[in-house]
Amino acid sequence: MDKLVSYTIKTVHKAYREKMLTPTSFIDLSLQKAKQTNELNAFVTLTEDEAENHAIESEKRFYIDKNTKSLDGISIGIKDNFCTSSIVTTCASDMLKNFVPTYDATVYSRLRNAGACLIGKCNLDEFAMGSGTVDSLFGPTRNPWGYTKDRWRITGGSSGGSAVAVTSGACVAAIGSDTGGSTRNPAALCGVVGLKPTYGLVSRYGLIPLVNSMDVPGILARTVEDAITILNTIAGPDVLDSTTFKEPFNPIELGDIDLGRVRIGIPKEYHCQGMSKEIIETWSYVIDLLEKEKVKMKSVSLPNTSVSIAVYSILNQCEVASNMARYDGVEFGLRTKEDSSTEELYASTRLKGFNNVVRSRILAGNYFLLTKNYQNYYIKALQLRRLIHDDFKNVFNGENAVDLLLTPTTLSDAPLFEEFTSKNNRDQCAYQDYCTQPANMAGIPAVSIPICLSKNNLPLSLQLMGPRLSEALMMNVAKHIESIVKFPALNYP
Repeated sequence: MDKLVSYTIKTVHKAYREKMLTPTSFIDLSLQKAKQTNELNAFVTLTEDEAENHAIESEKRFYIDKNTKSLDGISIGIKDNFCTSSIVTTCASDMLKNFVPTYDATVYSRLRNAGACLIGKCNLDEFAMGSGTVDSLFGPTRNPWGYTKDRWRITGGSSGGSAVAVTSGACVAAIGSDTGGSTRNPAALCGVVGLKPTYGLVSRYGLIPLVNSMDVPGILARTVEDAITILNTIAGPDVLDSTTFKEPFNPIELGDIDLGRVRIGIPKEYHCQGMSKEIIETWSYVIDLLEKEKVKMKSVSLPNTSVSIAVYSILNQCEVASNMARYDGVEFGLRTKEDSSTEELYASTRLKGFNNVVRSRILAGNYFLLTKNYQNYYIKALQLRRLIHDDFKNVFNGENAVDLLLTPTTLSDAPLFEEFTSKNNRDQCAYQDYCTQPANMAGIPAVSIPICLSKNNLPLSLQLMGPRLSEALMMNVAKHIESIVKFPALNYP
């Protein structure tokens, strides 16, 4: 069963064709693995009946119809902020703990149409507000790297459950969301690939919103190739999401690229305060590897990076305040004090339904949006966001332009739980999201790739970023890095 951690989409399908496995037997193994690793708390809900029914359909296509689909019999997990029809979707919050959607998120419906088998909904920080997956109604998710019952490390967040589901071998791939790094951060700390596509490339329909202008469905997988296969399945226009690109999506193919023609920038501002020596050494190590491959490496500047985290925090909280206003105890979700006044109903419902992190962001957002503060905070933050966007535009399109950027994903390996929780959520997000949130501010694609192990035997990862819709080049370069460094899979437990 431990071999599940090394299975990829290609190896699973090969095993099906050679009848070493069948879709039903593999999905049973995936479900067993999810239960065996229950102490990691990767899943909020296991969807056994759903998975087994989907596996039976895939088995018929493999052995009777002979008309297989790209993800037939592949086990997947989905972050529990994506709507799934007839399956509870909680956002890890009291507010939605009994919410059962009547429709599927577009991402999930496209995965299902490709034959994927959903084994469960994955844990997250409440309403995806966090960088550790420690602020969940269902308790924290634990990183399998170096795990013991008495001493364990965080997974990163907010898609920590999705990252652990893949890392532990419970599923081949998983879907997360990425607003400021929530897919890439846990991917980096758990040693898997984490892809944030270009904003608008993948539909947000059915993703319960956090920050509409930055939310992107993300992909977690063991390999770059698997991440590409999932992206090829879920990307493309959607009439249900007006923010998606209208042009058809051309599937990405892996192929030989002339690395001598690739120009990669190293932003000097990402060499920031608090970055660990091991992360800096890993960054230098990959730069040297790429230079040996004749890639043109050069120093570049993104001068507004230093203010990016503050701008992100303000805009995040403003949109959170707006989006959370719908949870008032009237239309859906938690309701308290049936016989109270409307004002009491709102107040008591939101007090009980939201944790301190969510309430604090709502309060901060409403403060920034007050008439007397609107210009000085919200409008100023939007203006600075444009400057951050233009920084990326200049390095990709200006004089001496580069094709991609290479940066750290996180500032260190995974912290111990007690170290992480010694600081509040806001401070941790400001620290953990430093390298990831600028890509969301600019709407560009980014991918985190595991590189090597730290002295603590924990994953260290780096990030590639590219201009809008540059996923094909970015993922091909990521695949090349992956093939050189040969990061080891974790056999857990």
